[in-house]
Amino acid sequence: MGRGCALEILVSGALPDERFWRGRRVFLTGHTGFKGGWLTLWLKSLGAEVCGYSLAPSTDPNLFETARLGEACRSILGDIRDMAALEQAFRDFQPDIVLHLAAQPLVRRSYQDPLETWSTNVMGTAHVLDLVRRTPEVRAALIVTTDKCYENLEQITPYRETDRLGGRDPYSSSKAGAELATRSWWWSYFSTSGAPAVASARAGNVVGGGDWSADRLVPDLMQAFAQGRPAILRNPEAVRPWQHVLEPCCGYLLAVEHICRTEATSPPAWNFGPDAEGNVAVGEIAAGLAAAWGEGACFEVHRDPGAVHEATLLTLDHTKARTDLDWRPRWPLATTLAKTADWYRAHDAGRDMRAVSEQQLSDYFSA
Repeated sequence: MGRGCALEILVSGALPDERFWRGRRVFLTGHTGFKGGWLTLWLKSLGAEVCGYSLAPSTDPNLFETARLGEACRSILGDIRDMAALEQAFRDFQPDIVLHLAAQPLVRRSYQDPLETWSTNVMGTAHVLDLVRRTPEVRAALIVTTDKCYENLEQITPYRETDRLGGRDPYSSSKAGAELATRSWWWSYFSTSGAPAVASARAGNVVGGGDWSADRLVPDLMQAFAQGRPAILRNPEAVRPWQHVLEPCCGYLLAVEHICRTEATSPPAWNFGPDAEGNVAVGEIAAGLAAAWGEGACFEVHRDPGAVHEATLLTLDHTKARTDLDWRPRWPLATTLAKTADWYRAHDAGRDMRAVSEQQLSDYFSA
């Protein structure tokens, strides 16, 4: 019995330590967003005190309001490009942990407004890093970027943390810039003993309930299915590393625990992506979600010859996260898609989405 339990823990991977997080003062930028909302809920369940700083939700509906996440945190609406307002929020809350997720997160929008994208993703990150440097109470900070921070060579080999940073579109290159800023501040201010522990995290494509962002696959599919019309796919052959939003959120929390307990000799960074079965084409995700939704859900392919450039092949190597953090994906792709469809169906049925979200979080714990 004991040996069987040990094997189960080994296979499932680690979960965040409630003893570490209970009572922590966590400053979370981007709390009104998709990932930020799920992190707010998770941190609340761990007993942390959360202060969120972000713009107002950018869509209606949105996860923050639908799941009543304002009840789970101290919420401040502000722009990370506004250094004075951000600093005031830091000073008032005096956090000991900082999770930086606030960003302009959309590739296609970055083509429409590259200056907004760069000022938010690069200078916004620099603002957070500098406040971490100048706030004595901060013990650790995690800067969340993306798998698109790598120079994409359209290669079959998954990208590792040591691969070259880059980015052809404004969004990807701005995230590479955020990584470079994090490295610079680490070497300049955070590499000495007693300084705050700082790291970055790069996650693959995430799906799950509560995302209504424009020009994203899952929100487009869910809205089309709910309305009984065919969804439109732009690029069904594009391969991405797909995972449920709770997978990288788990990794982010484990990464913070790790950097608080372990001294680094170079800027730490971790990839969070699925196992090989999650590296699939857009068309396969659409087919899987249509099957999970049922009720005549379908999609069509409409190619746009004048569309802006988007990478067609991108996968991640998460060996370092497995080795350093004992992190690994807990839900296979079929479960991920089923949980996503279930969440949106529950929303359309008018259910209590705070309770539904908490139940899915509990299901993830017991995976």
